[in-house]
Amino acid sequence: MNSPTRYVAMLFLLMLLGSLLGSNVASAHIGIQPLSKIAIQKTTLALTDSAAIKASPIVLGLKGEDSEWVTVRFKNSAPSRYDWIGVFSPANFNGSICSSENPKEATPYLCTSPIKYQFANFSSSSYIKTGEASIKFQLINQRADFSFALFSGGLSNPSLLAVSNHITFANPKAPVYPRLAQGKSWNEMTVTWTSGYNIDEAIPFVEWGLKRQNQRRSPAGTLTFQQNSMCGSPARTVGWRDPGFIHTSFLKDLWPNTLYSYKMGHLLPNGSYVWSKVYSFRSSPYPGQNSLQRVIIFGDMGKGERDGSNEYNNYQPGSLNTTDQLIKDLNNIDIVFHIGDITYANGYISQWDQFTSQIEPIGSRVPYMIASGNHERDWPGTGSFYNGMDSGGECGVLAQNMFFVPAENREKFWYSTDFGMFHFCIADSEHDWREGSEQYRFIEKCLASVDRQKQPWLIFAAHRVLGYSSDKYYGIEGSFEEPMGRESLQKLWQKYKVDIAFYGHVHNYERTCPVYQNQCVKSGRSHYSGVVNGTIHVVVGGGGAHLSEFSTVNTSWSLYKDYDWGFIKLTSSNHSLLFEYKKSRDGKVYDSFTISRDYTDVLACVHDGCEATTLAY
Repeated sequence: MNSPTRYVAMLFLLMLLGSLLGSNVASAHIGIQPLSKIAIQKTTLALTDSAAIKASPIVLGLKGEDSEWVTVRFKNSAPSRYDWIGVFSPANFNGSICSSENPKEATPYLCTSPIKYQFANFSSSSYIKTGEASIKFQLINQRADFSFALFSGGLSNPSLLAVSNHITFANPKAPVYPRLAQGKSWNEMTVTWTSGYNIDEAIPFVEWGLKRQNQRRSPAGTLTFQQNSMCGSPARTVGWRDPGFIHTSFLKDLWPNTLYSYKMGHLLPNGSYVWSKVYSFRSSPYPGQNSLQRVIIFGDMGKGERDGSNEYNNYQPGSLNTTDQLIKDLNNIDIVFHIGDITYANGYISQWDQFTSQIEPIGSRVPYMIASGNHERDWPGTGSFYNGMDSGGECGVLAQNMFFVPAENREKFWYSTDFGMFHFCIADSEHDWREGSEQYRFIEKCLASVDRQKQPWLIFAAHRVLGYSSDKYYGIEGSFEEPMGRESLQKLWQKYKVDIAFYGHVHNYERTCPVYQNQCVKSGRSHYSGVVNGTIHVVVGGGGAHLSEFSTVNTSWSLYKDYDWGFIKLTSSNHSLLFEYKKSRDGKVYDSFTISRDYTDVLACVHDGCEATTLAY
């Protein structure tokens, strides 16, 4: 082939490969799930009197705490820098619970991953000389007891030397980690939480109402799932852990913008109650209500470990910073959108409890709305648009059960929701969005349904970048987007005059000009007004996971790039919109702009965005 033909063919193959592999842009950056580094099924038994391990205190949560610090002391007569401590829950983790996937292979001694781990010399470099040390772990209530194991041989060839005593929370079944979400109507709030109580053990409900007034009770539905609901390994094998029971209650007929208190309860057969802590939330404003409204948006946060375990500093190093900045500013936040790649559990089910515990201060106070990402959904042969394996075998089951979203079918994770002057259309990039698909029809219906006189701000969001991104790997593909993304959807964004489109997946921050068909349609960087003739596209995938590099190509539509962790805050008041990009490291604003307009600006005819007219009077 001549040179131009060879180049075109190569470009086509790159784009095809990206499409087939799920355009694994973010996966090229995020590294390896820390628990997957442990070859737990290769464990050999080497219990010896010359090694010992002990944990204290024995009983946790005596004052109702959901998390506590535990001290683990250990010794080993032949210490090595490869020794490590694994935290197991349930505490009994021996081979009696194992079943070989391959009948021709011997059943392994261990087949359950720890819920976290740390190297023995983490807190004391003298361990190598003395053979004695201690480590502090932070444990959360996860419906079962805990034990600690001392291993030699590193993570790839673990040898079990000693097992500790068992410790437990005073009530391991207690209701914990509430996460609020918008219901299917503006005056409905849902409360989802986790407990160890099945419906034949206790009746779940939420007691709630206006503060200092009579409280009412709303029943809760209960869901769970089994190991055979997982689509592959590790979720179906070493990563499996019983998820407990997930309860959701629907609090209806709320007054707009009103403060309510609530607590989760379980009625036991003997007539006694088990209660959670008391929480509060402010109900949503009426659609179109002209009040102060503050929205947080980010993607790809994942979870961190405050005790330094699991080497998460190398996997999701910005997660705790983002969480802590949101907690710090919580009095100035009304709703949160986490647009995909929620926990990065990747098939290690215990990590979902860890994540819901991490965000509890946020999710218990304001609606915590999620979108589906590749690390929640993708698995071959399960109906996802991409045939990658990024979910670790979860295939969407965890996300669909652990969080509520107001979707008609939670397996199809697309939905709309209203919040005052905002109308949100949340797409599911892990299902087909192309023209003619079921989701395409939903997107058009969602965009068309908004009354822009009452709700001037029309927001589109998806996990993968269906619009514009200067990511390095998108640049290599030559698309600067998820292949087939904006080609399918830009006509809808233009027709319905979408203000801003948000994406995760790429772990950095980038903002475009108002753009249509690769061309900037408005000048300026800090303020926009007048007709809506293009959409601003924002990549905000720097919630916490390992950062993504930018392409060396200087894309003409890109106005601001930042290789750092951060999040977006939208503030609406008096029909004006303030957009702020804040870094997670300090919470300061590094990029911002404002939008102001009249209703006639939305009605105005623009290229590919005109209503049909007639010459008749």
